[in-house]
Amino acid sequence: MSGAILWFTGLSGGGKSTLANAVGARLKPARPVEILDGDEVRTHLSKGLGFTKEDRDINVHRIGFVSRLLARHGVFVITAAISPYATTRQEVRALAAAEGIPFIEAFVNPTLESLVARDVKGLYRRALAGEIPHFTGVSDPYEPPSQPDIVIRTDAEPVDASVDRILGALVDRGIVPAAVVAGPAPGADSRSR
Repeated sequence: MSGAILWFTGLSGGGKSTLANAVGARLKPARPVEILDGDEVRTHLSKGLGFTKEDRDINVHRIGFVSRLLARHGVFVITAAISPYATTRQEVRALAAAEGIPFIEAFVNPTLESLVARDVKGLYRRALAGEIPHFTGVSDPYEPPSQPDIVIRTDAEPVDASVDRILGALVDRGIVPAAVVAGPAPGADSRSR
């Protein structure tokens, strides 16, 4: 199977990592999958970068580079990064397209009110109080995709339903064979096959 990039974008705490891990778990039995989580990338690949627009763009381009590198070798790459600027995401998509790598932009779009309500770390509360500068979606801009391939409302849809829709979109685009995402029938016993 050829590689591809599934790029989750959206505000902090929206469920990008949860969705990335859930989609990855469904695909891993059938093909190589790597997940590039924004928090982990900042810890290891982009350590030392701040939160200026330039630093955020560098971070997103680094994620894009590693994604393309893996996809060239047949890996299905799933990213989970805020990636707040539309132009930068478009640049990353264009670089993938230039190499013939399918790129699917998935916009994780719960309401800001739902993010504040379920904010277990208190980050939104602190950002809204002015205690955290450069917080995307509060004191720094987030530019939503104008034409995302998939929109996921994690405040209105269970994770399993979102994962099914995402996988369905990948099948519809010919990126993943239907047999890969179908899996065994519920209650099937693998020992009988």
